[in-house]
Amino acid sequence: MSGDARIAKPSMEREAVTGSRPRRVAYFGHDAGDAAIRRRVRALADDGVSVTGFMMRRGEASSTEWTNIDLGRTADGAFLQRIRQVFAGAGKAAAKRDELAEADVIVARNLDMLACAFLAKRKAKLDTPVIYESLDIHRLLCRQDPIGKTLRWLEGRLLRRTRGLIVSSPAFLKNHFERYYPGLFRSYIVENRLAAGAEYGPRPVPEMPAKDRPLRLGWVGVLRCQRSLDLLCALADRFPETLEIHLHGVPARTEIPVFEPEIAKHPNMIYHGRYKSPEDLSELYHGLDMVWAGDFMEAGFNSVWLLPNRIYEGGYYCVPAIAPAGTQTAEWVSQRQGGFIIEEPLGDTLPELIVSLIDDREPIQACARALAACPEDDFVQPVGMLSDLVDSALAEGGAA
Repeated sequence: MSGDARIAKPSMEREAVTGSRPRRVAYFGHDAGDAAIRRRVRALADDGVSVTGFMMRRGEASSTEWTNIDLGRTADGAFLQRIRQVFAGAGKAAAKRDELAEADVIVARNLDMLACAFLAKRKAKLDTPVIYESLDIHRLLCRQDPIGKTLRWLEGRLLRRTRGLIVSSPAFLKNHFERYYPGLFRSYIVENRLAAGAEYGPRPVPEMPAKDRPLRLGWVGVLRCQRSLDLLCALADRFPETLEIHLHGVPARTEIPVFEPEIAKHPNMIYHGRYKSPEDLSELYHGLDMVWAGDFMEAGFNSVWLLPNRIYEGGYYCVPAIAPAGTQTAEWVSQRQGGFIIEEPLGDTLPELIVSLIDDREPIQACARALAACPEDDFVQPVGMLSDLVDSALAEGGAA
């Protein structure tokens, strides 16, 4: 199979086949309550794909918008427990053989769920093809010790048996998959854009942030980076009257063990908690002048390669991003002139940027205008893209 990446695009001429049924996907996900999982299932459904979830969860069982087979509870960062749960979850999935057998294809998100999917297939004696969705390269896979080499051996062994590989950034291909598994996969790039079928409201007409109020900087999404929090707290200390920092999302407790007490120390830091996407996005981003797009949780590896959801969400609502130089995120922002790129040491350059923007807010409006001029497809996934990807992967045949 070729390792050449394909940017997944919708067919220009899509024809309904009389009497045909929609494609059916069994989606193996690591957390049924995760917002990104919800976005992906919704995007598949919006493209006319019927989805049955086979999913772990990180909390108590709760209802989902899709038919879901509960594969049990896992804990964030508890890797030995998650390995055990892969085997237990595979047994639970195989026990629902009739539901699993209805699928035309299995999509498995992340390496642990890929292993779970193949185990479930074997236990259920099915030959359903599998697509691997890798939207983060975990730090363990980047290690050069026996642990890292063992995990890459497992990933390569499973990867060669898949029908396709979905990644959200070209840097994942260049720096990981092409480096370790050349020629073993057929890849598709599906960026973390907003799902096609949802209502996001009109794109705003950019206006200059008012000079008589503080600037509003947001950190949105999974709040999982201790260094980002430290940088933002330092900004809050330095600019108590002229900067507000708004945090939207859920903190990753394994990465940021002390969160709320730190926020409480700063009157100009406001934690809004969990939000719903797409329902809350318009109000959320209309309350921001800029969005922080740095990530250092896996510095030098995944954090450099990823393209986070917040740049697409912010881009749609014409909210410029601030990104560290030398990252795939910075390249994306620079190509669209849609934000600000800062060099190390960020403890110096980030405050310098904020000082300049407090004094002169026109550069924020200029970046917002550049984002407003970008086509909507830069931020919102085209209709039909995922269903076309599934059709393409199945049509080309190969491993199953």
